[in-house]
Amino acid sequence: MPGIAGSGNRCPATSVTDVLDDGARRWSAPHDRAAPHRRTAPPVTPPGRAGAGAAARPRTPTDLGWSATRRRPPGGPLVTKAPTVYDVAAHADVSIATVSRVLRRPDDVRPETRSRVLESVRALGYVPSGAARGLAGRRTGVLGLFLPGHDGIDGPEPDWARVSDASRIPLIDDRERVEASTVVEPGRGATSLTAPPASDHGSNPANLYFDEVLRGAEVEAWRRGFALMVAAGRGSSREVMVNDIAGRVDGLAVLAQTVPGDLLAHVSRRIPVVVLADSRPGDDLDHVGVDNVAGMHALTDFVLGTRGVHDVAYVAGPSDSPDELDRHAGFDRAVEAHRAAGARVTVRVEPGEFSRAGGRRAAAALLETGDLPRAVLCANDQSALGVLDVFGEQGVDVPGRVLVTGFDGIDAGRFSRPRLTTVRQPMGELGRIAVRTVVRRLTDPGAPPQRVTLPVEVLLRESCPAL
Repeated sequence: MPGIAGSGNRCPATSVTDVLDDGARRWSAPHDRAAPHRRTAPPVTPPGRAGAGAAARPRTPTDLGWSATRRRPPGGPLVTKAPTVYDVAAHADVSIATVSRVLRRPDDVRPETRSRVLESVRALGYVPSGAARGLAGRRTGVLGLFLPGHDGIDGPEPDWARVSDASRIPLIDDRERVEASTVVEPGRGATSLTAPPASDHGSNPANLYFDEVLRGAEVEAWRRGFALMVAAGRGSSREVMVNDIAGRVDGLAVLAQTVPGDLLAHVSRRIPVVVLADSRPGDDLDHVGVDNVAGMHALTDFVLGTRGVHDVAYVAGPSDSPDELDRHAGFDRAVEAHRAAGARVTVRVEPGEFSRAGGRRAAAALLETGDLPRAVLCANDQSALGVLDVFGEQGVDVPGRVLVTGFDGIDAGRFSRPRLTTVRQPMGELGRIAVRTVVRRLTDPGAPPQRVTLPVEVLLRESCPAL
């Protein structure tokens, strides 16, 4: 399948690695070399600082007399200097110590004060500088990876011009005791026999989505001579943690929807930032993701077409997740295509939250209706495993009575009973390409933003087997 880069132009998947393996030139933001970062005078205290009304009015660099943030070297042009902790303290009308506590120990600061400091951090685009970079102007030799602090992935409609043709997604018969895998083109039948994919023969059932991404990133960082710093956060702590890790690394990969877009934008002014698993257009950052739409379309087409199912339930993920938006869209497109061809397809939608517990709740809700659908398609494997748990406990025959499918290809799906049919995405490759993209941005900061879309494949196992 083609990878997708730039503004929708297709290129061979192998060219992704070639493009990202460019040589080594030093990363330096334009303002890093503009002038020394030493403060020559404290910030000017704004008029009315002590008054009650002063705190109510938003502060601007003009209010505070910030010649420190923009200055003109003798005989040179006006240049921009990176904001400092002093600027943040003045903007928020707090002490430097308070700013430091917010950035290091946010729970020790009153919520209203913490909120005011973080608003100033966003307004100024402040990112704490690591000691090595601040003192020597050199790289730290460390890359960062930021993930959500829970099992799920915390928009606008996807850009269909960047989505591959679902008919090109391979369907692989991966049932137990099968010594060869049948590669099926939707609507065309079996076209070839291939050996079972080696990457699907691991032994650890506990490996989940983020573990695979992390392993791929670790291997690639090590291969390129970098250490990898990993952080995970949820809720209000995410902003503080992203600012902290951004000051300690040379570049950062962030899972979509874990960090506000405005925070990513200002962090990207200081270091390279790559966003994982986000199909949304409209920013100037590098993106690495998988073809969620085509993958779910191919799986749904198999269930409705090859298996002849006309009564299906879809167990959705979080409504603000880019993965959910794309996968739900692929499901809807396949359903509409079969309806347009004359099929009478009945669809039920249950929330699943991308978690095993959410899948259990969805299965319980379906059982309560007293009328189970013929197939349950889940937006991720964790939800599908929860559905299998409940159906197994209640004696529902899978696949005899109900077909169940997932999406992601986590190792746990190979150990469920029955084994889970799923769409496997290259999670390790996602982490590897993310690191390569960060390194590419370090070596060539002026390169245009790149959008890489990795291919997926459907694995047909016992929970929804091939006929």
